[in-house]
Amino acid sequence: MAKELNKHSKVVTTGSHRAANRAMLRAVGFETEDFNKPIIGISNGQSNITPCNAGLGDLAKVAEISLRVAGGMPQTFGTITISDGISMGTEGMKLSLVSREVIADSIETVCRGQSMDGLLAVGGCDKNMPGAMIAMARVNIPSIFVYGGTIKPGHYNGKDLTIVSAFEAVGEYNAGKIDEEELTQIEKHSCPGKGSCGGMYTANTMSSAFEAMGMSLPYSSTMSAEDEDKRESTADSARALMNLIKKDIKPRDILTKKAFENAISVIMALGGSTNAVLHLLAIAYATEIDIDLNDFERIRKITPHFTDLKPSGKYVATDLHQAGGIPLVMKMLLEAGLLHGDCMTVSGKTIAENLADIDSKPNPNQDVILAFDKPKYAQGHLAILYGNLAPEGAVAKTSGLKSTKITGPARIFESEEESMDAILADEIKAGDVLVIRYEGPKGGPGMREMLSPTSAIIGKGLGDSVGLITDGRFSGGTYGLVVGHVAPEAQVGGPIALLEEGDSITIDAEKNLIQINLSDEVLAKRRSNWTAPEIKYKTGVLSKYAKLVGTASKGAVTD
Repeated sequence: MAKELNKHSKVVTTGSHRAANRAMLRAVGFETEDFNKPIIGISNGQSNITPCNAGLGDLAKVAEISLRVAGGMPQTFGTITISDGISMGTEGMKLSLVSREVIADSIETVCRGQSMDGLLAVGGCDKNMPGAMIAMARVNIPSIFVYGGTIKPGHYNGKDLTIVSAFEAVGEYNAGKIDEEELTQIEKHSCPGKGSCGGMYTANTMSSAFEAMGMSLPYSSTMSAEDEDKRESTADSARALMNLIKKDIKPRDILTKKAFENAISVIMALGGSTNAVLHLLAIAYATEIDIDLNDFERIRKITPHFTDLKPSGKYVATDLHQAGGIPLVMKMLLEAGLLHGDCMTVSGKTIAENLADIDSKPNPNQDVILAFDKPKYAQGHLAILYGNLAPEGAVAKTSGLKSTKITGPARIFESEEESMDAILADEIKAGDVLVIRYEGPKGGPGMREMLSPTSAIIGKGLGDSVGLITDGRFSGGTYGLVVGHVAPEAQVGGPIALLEEGDSITIDAEKNLIQINLSDEVLAKRRSNWTAPEIKYKTGVLSKYAKLVGTASKGAVTD
């Protein structure tokens, strides 16, 4: 039989196959007139595993209704979630970064397998956000991202609380600064409802980056999960996606190098998560855009950090939203010549067009978004360090620090658990440099976040006097003199594997330096005696991940 091309689904079938396809679609609600409509995949990350994703199902339903009204045929499918906050400090955290790849692969699989005409992804936790964006870049069909929204701050004893408050309270309790009752009250009040962790942690950093890149609608990245404007923005996103399909505007039309540079500029202005470096590198790889660690450092040096947001500041994402949100931050950067205004966005307009009516001056009656000429810090906070300890680079977060350099003796730990035991046992002293290794992408495997050790250090009052380096990574809630993503990692023989207890280490973010204060000859001798440990998992997803994953300096991608 003659082949025919369905106008919207782009599926080439014979006549008999076409009848079978339609029969199956009729069984899920298609009527005859629906077969000429674009079929839209709704990637729904709903789960009650974590508050970040607990409200996504409601938004997916809003999107489904809005797409139908706008003339599309939505088909919803699920994606997984790993809660970083719940798995933190456990073996389960090894699956967090792995889940980014699983999510990206699953969305790509459905969209390619079902020949979707468009994609609306609803996500709210750290990894289903970059996972969705990686998939959008791969399949390159008209797409839009809908952020599930941020959690509102908790309140106790006159203070705003976030999930990081609970982690730091553990260190404070162990140090005798608070009693068990206060620890329990902080636990009870830190997360008051649905939504992603409230500071400028990884989820809010990535949602802000997506808005800056043009893949989400203006203002959508800082809305509260429980407010009505999040539902309204979701409906607007569905209508915007239909317009993208009509105009055939695809992710790779939006995700240009300039768009990535815009995202980096906004992240620096916000004091965002170190994880953004890893995720943007991975998204750029999927998009075939040439972005590397040096781009982050180049943009950092010219971009002031002019917001006062947790973890190193006072405010949370809902406060940022009330102060003007990401559009105001972007307008200030645009006026300063630090943003590309000609980039296309999912609104169908350019960045400059989206920002045309935004005032470029923050309201003087608030101090969430500071005046551009009176920033919190003159430069961005995510410094890229190099040296004989990290030849491929490492990422340091410098915001909130009294000093950005330290030279001290190495305290060597072969896992996160070992370091945590030492911190809680008061074995770490001012001036020490903790080294947590074999936690990299391959060595973990999975590149766990070190929020438990860093929070315990803060709780112990050592945040300004102790350094920490790791081939793992950090939560967006981490602050202190910490350096992560050290590459090459220990598992593949990176210099971090050659360190011994007591070795002198220098971290100097001002000079972009991280080094072992030993001669090349000593390091060479140690290397000749070093052998790689066996990968800890022999079967299953972690075994496959360890075999496939690449270096953190290029995003820890698996393809």
